[in-house]
Amino acid sequence: MSDFAAAHISDSRRALFTCRPVPAEKRHRAGRLQACAPWPAFQTAHLDPTMTAKLIDGLALSKTLRADVAARAAALTARGHQPGLAVVLVGANPASEVYVRNKVKACQDNGLGSSFDRYPADLPEAELLARIDELNRDPRIHGILVQLPLPKHIDSHKVIEAIAPEKDVDGFHVANAGALMTGQPLFRPCTPYGVMKMFDAYGIDLKGANAVVIGRSNIVGKPMALLLLEAGATVTICHSKTRDLAAHTRNADVVVAATGLRNILTADMVKPGATVIDVGMNRDDAGKLCGDVDFAGVKEVAGYITPVPGGVGPMTITMLLVNTIEAAEREAQAQA
Repeated sequence: MSDFAAAHISDSRRALFTCRPVPAEKRHRAGRLQACAPWPAFQTAHLDPTMTAKLIDGLALSKTLRADVAARAAALTARGHQPGLAVVLVGANPASEVYVRNKVKACQDNGLGSSFDRYPADLPEAELLARIDELNRDPRIHGILVQLPLPKHIDSHKVIEAIAPEKDVDGFHVANAGALMTGQPLFRPCTPYGVMKMFDAYGIDLKGANAVVIGRSNIVGKPMALLLLEAGATVTICHSKTRDLAAHTRNADVVVAATGLRNILTADMVKPGATVIDVGMNRDDAGKLCGDVDFAGVKEVAGYITPVPGGVGPMTITMLLVNTIEAAEREAQAQA
């Protein structure tokens, strides 16, 4: 076990540092991503003959990106700079526990060190802030993620602002949000960043495109709109107060749905040939996972569409790994 595998353990929290060796066959470099030119593997792949729309396969793209992450992590580790991600969970939210396990496993599978601090729901805010301060000063940690939502007695804004901006791999700190506004982000929020990589991989040209983002959250909607603007799209943000949503979406070349409302986008609201990105995560009447988009109907109209599951979801964790690698690379370069 490497030096980074040292564990921090107490009665109130549990931390694991792990680094699983990366198999040799996974250590090839997939290459950095460049905008606009479609990746050859994705130009004609992942087509379903029963669909009108081409399926944007987030699982396949995620595997390609993670191969690159593993190669970069191995290179850094060989130089004595193993990338490290700290994940903090407060409470026992079942969905949050699943997300955290997936993030820690993704680190282990791709050569990143990971720490996991798990606290009871009644943890005092001051104690959480003190732990974040420790992680900020820990040279083994390059990224800090506090799993949201937090219990009501803890101010999530205060917690996010306590994270050092250079370790804010979620991209939520006000300094990083402001940098995104000016087109010079240190970190891009993971879900919108993953969506942009999908556009790159499938050669979807955003320059001059009319794009509609449904949703205005700080996590997806707002940063998604900014990244689309940066790519040259003409962007409209719609939300719960928007009058006649369909009037906006019917003229859109690109629609990103991120509301958490099932069937917010139906086939009659989509321009033929449009690209539809479904960020939503919901359950249908049978309890099956579904998104915000009426997939069965919209796939007959759209040009490209993401499925749920298997679309945007896998990309979110992957871009968290990418952000952590980038943070570690910056730190290694600064120390060179």
